[in-house]
Amino acid sequence: MPENESHPPYHVANTHLPALNGSFLPTDAIPEEEQEYSLPEKAVIGAILTVMVFVAVVGNLLVCAAVFTDRRLKRNSNFFIVSLAIADLLVALVVMTFAIANDIHGRWVFGSIFCKVWISSDIMCSTASILNLCVISLDRYIHIRDPLRYEAWMTTRKTVLFIATVWILSVLISFVPTHLGWHEPPMGENSTELQELCVFNINPVYAIVSSTVSFYIPCVVMVSIYVRLYVYARRHVQTIKRTHLAERFHTNGSSKSSYKVSDHKAAVTLGIIMGVFLLCWVPFFIVNPIAAFCSSCIPKLVFQILTWCGYVNSCLNPIIYSIFNTEFRDAFRRILFPKCFLERRQKDVLRGEASTATTTALSSRRVNKAEYGPPLTENGASVRRNSRERLFVDKVTSL
Repeated sequence: MPENESHPPYHVANTHLPALNGSFLPTDAIPEEEQEYSLPEKAVIGAILTVMVFVAVVGNLLVCAAVFTDRRLKRNSNFFIVSLAIADLLVALVVMTFAIANDIHGRWVFGSIFCKVWISSDIMCSTASILNLCVISLDRYIHIRDPLRYEAWMTTRKTVLFIATVWILSVLISFVPTHLGWHEPPMGENSTELQELCVFNINPVYAIVSSTVSFYIPCVVMVSIYVRLYVYARRHVQTIKRTHLAERFHTNGSSKSSYKVSDHKAAVTLGIIMGVFLLCWVPFFIVNPIAAFCSSCIPKLVFQILTWCGYVNSCLNPIIYSIFNTEFRDAFRRILFPKCFLERRQKDVLRGEASTATTTALSSRRVNKAEYGPPLTENGASVRRNSRERLFVDKVTSL
């Protein structure tokens, strides 16, 4: 064989997640125009994907920094958020950055050894992200169903156990099969000797098992929990309505409006959480098993787009799981705008001192209890009712 024909040209197909693609394949049958993007296309695609990586890195770093620097956020439930943020941070740093180079450049230039590490990291981090979302939904459900016993049941040891289970399962479904070759198609179709490609070809059995463990089981659990959570929220609102029926008449329907707001806010929150998760991951995991049975049935570009849709979830998780929590928002402001936060805190302190001085001055006066008794009783009941409503809404919408 002539020397110039001993090493045919090879092309890097897209590689990602449990069913991604995964071997080193010749590209004699691939048209040249499909192998590379033009320079303007590379610039635009690279800029968009780089922004995604930046948002994911900054957002998840903010979540970790907020929990470890804010004393109010150092709770067991927030450790699940940290675990999720770490998984999404690894997706951005270890997976998405090299995926940009792989998809745009059209070939793998980081070596065959790191190729296996990268593919395994892709599967592990994405699986850990999804499983952390599942554990967070379970933790939220337990907290809302039985808030009085939550602290006694969800101890630090159990929290660590849940998080360790998530990461152990993620490692078992990723690094172990990949390095032992359990994912490879039969008949030696997966040639690992050609080092210009980093694609993850898998057999149908591994595609079904990995997709089931990584997505379908957590998805069913999450949907079931959030449906039950919403039903419980509706039932709880109805209970509050019946309990304070008499007060509603005295307030001329204002309480009824607040109940509708609470109910609507809970529905919107749960809808956003589940909607974003399903929108990002369902398309990929529908295509994933199909590609294992029929690799030519799914166009390469479609698979790449659906893969990056899953990566988008790592960018949105810190926003979704923090935007509804006032403590997280305050912590973000303190980290991003420390001077503004300090000035605001000083104003609050001065305002509190002024309020205390006013209260002290009023208490020094002799108050007619008969004159002020009824309004205080009515206002006290209203305050207690509003406090219960706020507590219920905070439990549903916060972490």
